[in-house]
Amino acid sequence: MSSSRDAFAAFERRGWEDRTVCQAYDAGLGAVTSQCVEALLDAAAVSADCRALDVATGAGYVVGAALARGAQVSGVDFSAAQLTLARERHPQAQLQEASADALPFEDGCFDAVVCNFGMPHFPDPSAALRDAYRVLAPGGRLAFSAWDVPERAAGFGMVYAAIRQHGTLEVGLPTGPNFFLFSEPAVSLGALAQAGFAAARVAVVPQVWQLRDPDDLFDTILQGTVRAAATLRAQRPGALAAIRAEVRANLERYRADRLYRIPMPALVAAGVKPG
Repeated sequence: MSSSRDAFAAFERRGWEDRTVCQAYDAGLGAVTSQCVEALLDAAAVSADCRALDVATGAGYVVGAALARGAQVSGVDFSAAQLTLARERHPQAQLQEASADALPFEDGCFDAVVCNFGMPHFPDPSAALRDAYRVLAPGGRLAFSAWDVPERAAGFGMVYAAIRQHGTLEVGLPTGPNFFLFSEPAVSLGALAQAGFAAARVAVVPQVWQLRDPDDLFDTILQGTVRAAATLRAQRPGALAAIRAEVRANLERYRADRLYRIPMPALVAAGVKPG
């Protein structure tokens, strides 16, 4: 692994080992990222007795849904703090700490591999796809989810737009995959094909982030993410206040009665290991 990838991997691990960050993500973004779980499992054909692996399992949203389908579920995450949350909820699942590009499993031992919003957190997403391919049995299916482009995943879009307007995105963070790299269907399809998958396809899954307070979006990004939060914390105090105010003002277009309903669609990409 190159030094830049090492630096990004260490940055991500350090951030997600903070239990308060994991809990804030769970409390804020978990209600959004869990909305596409059923579509993700459908795309990977996860059903009863299916041997399924959840990569970047986080607090266990996908694990729980796969168990409810009667699947035999394993999960991995590079964050011990996330795995603690997942184990508290799903003690019957086989969960262990591991990197997505070095899965601790034998070749061909799973019928399905899924990954919910994990891809931009890996220093080398292509390597993660190749290792997912390795552990799948012939005919097995992979599915992963990613955020739609920021113009449509409006929660992230308005935060990054406000940063560009009032601050800067160039804050010296370790270089990692573009957060929206897999938002373009052609990129997801190309990555699957390059890793060896056939019959690749992409579908858009509508999701809505419901908030009660106009500061909830900014606070969730600040407290419950790693890369975006670090970008915000690196801003000058005056710029940070202006970014918060801009986000708060832009949320008004999504207000309905006493709630803010923000579009946060996801893409679900899937492919089959030939066999």
